[in-house]
Amino acid sequence: MGVTEPQPATAPAASTAAQYVPQSEAAQALTAILQTHYLRYGVIVSWALALIVTVGPQLGGAWLVLTLAAGAFRGWVERRVAARVGSGYGLVFPTVATVTTCAWALAPLIAWFSDASFGRPLAMVYLVSGYMLVFTQLRSSPRQAAVISSPYGVAALICLGSLWGTPDFWPFVATVPFVAACFFVHVVMTMVKEARIRAFQDHQSHLIAELETARDRADAANEAKSAFLGVISHELRTPMNGVLGAAQLLSATHLNSTQQDYVSIVRNSGDSLLTLLNDILDMTKIEAGRMEFDNADVDFRDLHGRISGVASAQAQAKDLSYRAELNGEIPAIALGDAVRVGQILQNLLSNAIKFTSDGEILFRVDGRRLSDDRVALVFAVTDTGPGIATGDLQRLFEPFTQLDGSSTRRHGGTGLGLTISRRLAEIMGGTICVDTRLGEGSTFTFTVEAEVLSWAHEPPVEAAIEDAVCERALRVLVVEDHPVNRMIVEAWMSSAGHVTVLAENGQMALEACAVEAFDLILMDVNMPVMDGLTATRALRNQPGPNQASPVVVLSASARSEDHEAGLAAGADAYLNKPIDFRALAEMLVRCAAGREAVRQAA
Repeated sequence: MGVTEPQPATAPAASTAAQYVPQSEAAQALTAILQTHYLRYGVIVSWALALIVTVGPQLGGAWLVLTLAAGAFRGWVERRVAARVGSGYGLVFPTVATVTTCAWALAPLIAWFSDASFGRPLAMVYLVSGYMLVFTQLRSSPRQAAVISSPYGVAALICLGSLWGTPDFWPFVATVPFVAACFFVHVVMTMVKEARIRAFQDHQSHLIAELETARDRADAANEAKSAFLGVISHELRTPMNGVLGAAQLLSATHLNSTQQDYVSIVRNSGDSLLTLLNDILDMTKIEAGRMEFDNADVDFRDLHGRISGVASAQAQAKDLSYRAELNGEIPAIALGDAVRVGQILQNLLSNAIKFTSDGEILFRVDGRRLSDDRVALVFAVTDTGPGIATGDLQRLFEPFTQLDGSSTRRHGGTGLGLTISRRLAEIMGGTICVDTRLGEGSTFTFTVEAEVLSWAHEPPVEAAIEDAVCERALRVLVVEDHPVNRMIVEAWMSSAGHVTVLAENGQMALEACAVEAFDLILMDVNMPVMDGLTATRALRNQPGPNQASPVVVLSASARSEDHEAGLAAGADAYLNKPIDFRALAEMLVRCAAGREAVRQAA
């Protein structure tokens, strides 16, 4: 399959290069003059000072007043036409500039025809400096400079004419090539410099265009990566549903100890694959700036118990001592994302246990009341492991980095856990730091502030749904295109005493829903013929026996936006693949209690 170079990428280059399109000569001249607008008055005063000292205050003062007035008028005109630069303004600017230069050209004439001994040398200085000022100020437009400096040429011809028939005539003429050569060099060097500047600007615009093209390609690649990971998420979770589902069903049968060990290996390996997949998806969300947090009530006693329960079991399996401490003022309920906070703490505890061969794991939580509704929390995980070398600390939080990169390393992993944990902590407004001593152990500290909803625990209220039991057999429609997944769900439903009807796509599901009512509909999302979201919307919009039946979306994606899309289509809850049959059992209990109870699961 051929690959074509993307054409739209040239558009940004054109728009960027347009910033450097050369202006007209008049526009360039005016721009240059406006940049040095206020310097002209300083030059006028300096010329007037020399003229007053040479020819007297009357003539010098008169020239100063006339030239300042001409300069003010010229500045007014320049400001008026400045807004029309690039659109054309005829001969207004060069005409006004040439006329006002006539006032300047009077200075060399006054000095030349005065009786002062230094009059003629001063006039020569005025003529040369006048030309130099014009050509320097209008360096980008030599033709404009030649026109505007023409009054100096007229003044020079008048001075030359006054020398006709005198011995000084030919020496004066001889100075013309000398001065002309100087101005020629000046103009040429200026044009070369301007050409280099334009070449640099063109090169810069080309580089900017290439950078914009590279940025667009990088954005497109990043979007393609996100889309690819979304597809991979579905494609991996769908077969993993079959693997883990079959392992769960197999573990519920009569197995000997060896078979139980094999099933446990299958389930643990599958859980590890899911963890890896979730880490990659989290990293992609963080890099794309799409990481979302679900701020809800966090019960710290429950959070601490769940985290310590898992960590204690892991430590016990390695014959490590595990100790947990709560110090300071710990709130009962705070606002935050319990899942993400738990993810950070579990990563820190798992790493501590994984890299510690013997000794103790200490999980300490310190709370400090900042105000009546604000608390600073410090979670510290201390181990007695090998510690971390100072040179390795810089690489510790880099993605896909293992400090032991050898082929014989004892500990596996992708190196994403600490990277994701630090990024999540920073998004929450917190931080993760490490204090370590080689050979003695390490302490990882997660610090974050949280809004306090309650400082004291209220008497627990038992939810009725927790104790409810599904007392009757339910009719469940399972809409799933994967035959292995259909078989596993049907087998589990049968073992629980429920009746299952199977459909391979959304169209078959709608046909089944048109003829009989179901207590629950399990709807996969990605299916041929008709996808699950389209079928759910059609089910809700068309009158029938199942218009108000509970619908639970089976999502092979862990992304919250995909879950929200299912709920927006009319589903009442969602279950991630691979299906956790304990969560499915709870969903059936909720279904027996009514559709509203199912919605609470979302």
